[in-house]
Formats: sequence, C-alpha cells, structure tokens
Amino acid sequence: MTMKKAIMILTIFTLLLFAQGVKGRDSNVVYVAQITGQITSYTFDQFDRYISIAERNNARAIIIELDTPGGRGDAMMEIIQRIQQAKVPVIIYVYPPGASAASAGTYIALGAHLIAMAPGTSIGACRPILGYSQNGSIVEAPPKIVNHYIAYIKSLAEESGRNATIAEKFITEDLSLTPEEALKYGVIEVIARDVDDLLEKANGMTTKIPVNGRYIKLNFTNVEVRYLEPSLKDKLITYITDPNISYILLTLGIWALILGFLTPGWHVPETIGAIMIILAILGFGYFGYNAAGLLLIIVGMLFFVAEALTPTFGLFTVAGLISFILGGILLFGGGNVEYLVSKDVFSQLRLIIIILGVIIALFFAFGMAAVIRAHRRKAATGKEEMIGSEGTVVEELNPEGMIKVRGELWKARSKDGEKIEKGEKVKVVGMEGLTLIVVRKKEEGGK
Repeated sequence: MTMKKAIMILTIFTLLLFAQGVKGRDSNVVYVAQITGQITSYTFDQFDRYISIAERNNARAIIIELDTPGGRGDAMMEIIQRIQQAKVPVIIYVYPPGASAASAGTYIALGAHLIAMAPGTSIGACRPILGYSQNGSIVEAPPKIVNHYIAYIKSLAEESGRNATIAEKFITEDLSLTPEEALKYGVIEVIARDVDDLLEKANGMTTKIPVNGRYIKLNFTNVEVRYLEPSLKDKLITYITDPNISYILLTLGIWALILGFLTPGWHVPETIGAIMIILAILGFGYFGYNAAGLLLIIVGMLFFVAEALTPTFGLFTVAGLISFILGGILLFGGGNVEYLVSKDVFSQLRLIIIILGVIIALFFAFGMAAVIRAHRRKAATGKEEMIGSEGTVVEELNPEGMIKVRGELWKARSKDGEKIEKGEKVKVVGMEGLTLIVVRKKEEGGK
C-alpha cells in the first residue's frame, strides 16, 4: 500500500510538472519590437535578438515595426534567412504613418510570414545601386547584379504566394505602393492603424510561408502584448549608421588628423579625429555589435598604450576609457533581454566594465608610462655618470692623488690645485681622460 501511494504521488507530481511545461509552451504573448534606420549588420543583430526572445518564450508571434530607407544587401539576406528559420511567426509591420519599407526593407517584408502596413506608409522602390559618386549622383548597378536581385525578389514573392509581377516592378520600374495599392495587388495582407488593429485583423489568418515546416493559423484572441524597447546601443547605432552622419564623421575625422599632424605635440585634433573615423567606420555597417565592441576595446587599449608611450596629460587615457566602455556596452548589450546576457546581469557587468576601464586607464596613464620612461632613459656612463658624485680622499691630493667614489678608486686632481687632505670629502665637478676633477665638498655651498 505504501509503495502504491508513493507511485501515485510521483505520477501526480510528474503530471503537474508536465502540465506546467505545456502551459509554459502555450504562451499567450505577442512581442512587438521596433527597427528603424539603415539596414546593416547591426540590424541583423537586432532581428536575431528580438526573434530569439520570442522563440525562447514560445510567443504567438513577433511583430517588427519597420521603417527603413534600405541598406546593405548582405545584411538584408541574413535577416530574411533568420526570419524564415524562426520558430514563431514574424510579422513585418510598416509603421508608424509616414514610414516606409524601401529598398532592402521591401525584400525583408516579402520574406516575412505576414506583412502589414499602417495608413500613410509605402513599400517598394528597391532597385539595387552600387553607391554614390563624388558629385552625389547614383552609381547604377550593372545588369548582372540587377538580374540577380530581380530573381531573388520574385522567388520571395512566389514562395509566399504574393504578387511576383509587382515585386519585379519594384526593381525594374522603381515602383512604390501605398498600403491600399499593396493590398489590392496582393503584396501585403493587412492594413492596420496600430498594433491592436493589426492583431484583430490578422487573427485567424494563415502565415504566408511555413513556420517549422508548416503553415500556422494565427490566434491572437486575448493575447498579451509585450513591447521590446530598443537598447541604448540600438539608439546610438541608429544615429551613426545614417549615411550622412557617417560621411560627416569620416570627413571631419580626416580633417582633424591633418590638423593634428600640422600641429605636433598638441594631440587633441588627432585624438578626436581618430575617434570620429572609428565611429564612421562602425557607422558604415560592416560590423555587427560583437565585432564593433571588440574593435572599440582594441582601439581603447591602443589609446592606453599611446598614453604610456607619448604622455598627453590624460588625453589618450580619456579617449581609451571612452572606447573601452563603449566597446563593452556594444559587446554585451544593454536592453530588456540582451543578446548575450540578461538585463540584471548586464547592470552588474556594466559596472564591472566601467571599473576595469578606469583601472586599466590609470595603470597605463601612470604605471606603464613610468616603466617605459625608465626604459627609455639613457643609461648614464663615463663622464655623465661621475659628475656630481661624492667621494673620499684616500691619497692626499697635492694637487693630484687618489679618491674613492662609489666603492672604486680613481685618480683625481683638485680643481684649483689646492691641497686636500686624506679623509676629506670631495665632489666631482669634471673629468679629463680618466682623471676626476674635484673640489672640497664644503666649497659647494659657497659657490
């Protein structure tokens, strides 16, 4: 009987745990995140982080409020792959009114499980370009590249059952559509004023592409909406990845370096210029958060070494400290639920980053600087070493004799030819060959 009771209790306990697990997997949450600005490697990190949060919490879906003029093609393709590999439905919502999903943003939207647009927004105009010439004109992509992107955008549209003909015109005719036109031509699925309106209209719809290998019927009845706020690093990156700001930073940084080279010894212009150029390079979007963080930490260490080699009264130290702290923040995050660490852990980690940065800065500013200066100091030998030394007469100087200096016997001669008795203290004031020129030590004060 006791064994049966034990088995029964264990069974009930197991069932309760299983039920709790089922409840945790059947989360009734929809996450909403906002992504704005240029599409770069940082944008991929943001998409990956937000989607991962929704996946870990088994959310019903994640809505990405998107407003972008476009950006890097390689980052765009990585984002689309991440969306299509997501374990939860990803809804691209072109929002708020006045926003657009242009260029790379159009491709990302077409790769989503569902597309929604707010009134007053637009989608399309995604002809690839190679960049801009010095006079500001657009450098057109060659036909080979254009044809590649035409095939790519058509495949995205066809895979999701959207209008491939219109998708092709987004490139060939630089076509842009209003929400009403996009809905009419079968490019999007929903026009919604806000998130609540979107959830109401999308409720019961089926995803346009499979999730985990199957099409999902969206269920947004009585769901909890949770907003994922952008972190400090997200906001910072949004500003510096603006092409105008990046270009201005690069130009001003180069000017500052030139000014620094023309005014050697000041160090302020070249320090500021170096920081501006680094921020510009980060702003061009070639790095993700982790790579950018590591780069800033390395640059910070270089500033510390520069302070030790060329003391600037703390200028390089401050620049190194700023770079080190910014690098740590970019590397480890700073939002709600972070890419590498949670918010609670990050609050402690941020303090550690700042403290370590200050310690390293002080070490290089004072400790290493002193060591390097000591190694740089020329070893004093011969005449330079002996002048100023004090010794004792061991053989009367009249005017020549012998003295003992630093435990060694030297031939010496009194400076004025006077007689100096054995045992008297003398000071070396000169040297002729291997003969030291000395004076009585008491004479030093009188001269």
